[in-house]
Amino acid sequence: MRKISAVTAALLLWVANQEVKAQVDPHFTQYYIYPGWLNPGLTGAFDGDYRITGIYRNQWSGISNAFSTPGISADVNTGKNLSLGMNVMNQTAGSGGYNYLNGYLSVAYNGIRFGQNGEQIISIGLSGGVINRKFNPAKFNYGSQWNGTGYDPTLPGNETLTKTSAMAADMGAGVVYYDSAPDKKVNFFGGFSAFHLNQPQDPFLGEGFKTKLPIRYTIHGGAKIFLSETLTAVPNLLYMKQGNAEEKMAGGYLQIMVNDVTDLLVGANYRFKDAAAPYVGVFYNGFTLSASYDVNTSDLGSIAGTTKAGNFEVALSFIAPKNKKLSRAYFTCPRL
Repeated sequence: MRKISAVTAALLLWVANQEVKAQVDPHFTQYYIYPGWLNPGLTGAFDGDYRITGIYRNQWSGISNAFSTPGISADVNTGKNLSLGMNVMNQTAGSGGYNYLNGYLSVAYNGIRFGQNGEQIISIGLSGGVINRKFNPAKFNYGSQWNGTGYDPTLPGNETLTKTSAMAADMGAGVVYYDSAPDKKVNFFGGFSAFHLNQPQDPFLGEGFKTKLPIRYTIHGGAKIFLSETLTAVPNLLYMKQGNAEEKMAGGYLQIMVNDVTDLLVGANYRFKDAAAPYVGVFYNGFTLSASYDVNTSDLGSIAGTTKAGNFEVALSFIAPKNKKLSRAYFTCPRL
């Protein structure tokens, strides 16, 4: 019991230290397959009539069910250089003690085109919606409930909480560039986005505090490199900053053509000072099913154990083809 208590105490100290600098928003390893969270400029950046994506991330499941995050997004091309989308994400932590729910509508203008045949495209997007945050005090443990030998839930928490839920409006914007020219050896892509532009106020610090939700800035980019008729490499980079927290990720995947309607996707991402994440997926007739697993390389993995601090993520995406399909080589944005 002493050993277990020591490990638990060490974890609490580590998490408390991270809260000072950790970003408020969830993060995803398969960030490109969940475009509504990454950049509103990606709304409509695909070769098809509409796109639907679902994603689920289970983070630190071996440490008291720390974080569980499902999300869904959908976007549609109107055929008039204008695209519309929506995105809903819900994160729970501590067996439901804390809940972070947001929903956005997005609109993007995809009509800025230049280069030969207008194949260099810039897409500008805006998003707006709400954030709802709440917590359940009954599911928290308090210092006053320590009886000297262990945790006693019958003891009072002795905490005065004036507010346990709040809803606020939220706004974001982003711009994306991509080279959609078919039959090229290398197609580059990249973008920049910013969420929480209106900086909603943190509702739980009490009166006298005016802490606002920090803006989340994201820079992402990469290239699609055609190695042969059946093999494509897609290296990509991500930099994200929110408040004092930074996230840097580098990775890529190979897209292997199996037949005319099926591709195999194999790759990995590395989140600096946090985790290495192998990835595998399959594309079949418009559907992309993928899974990744974050192997924790941070101090948390050293304290709790790599397997307990690991994160599992699965995603399913569907793109409805246009009536007139373009060349298979036509490029819009990567699947990961």
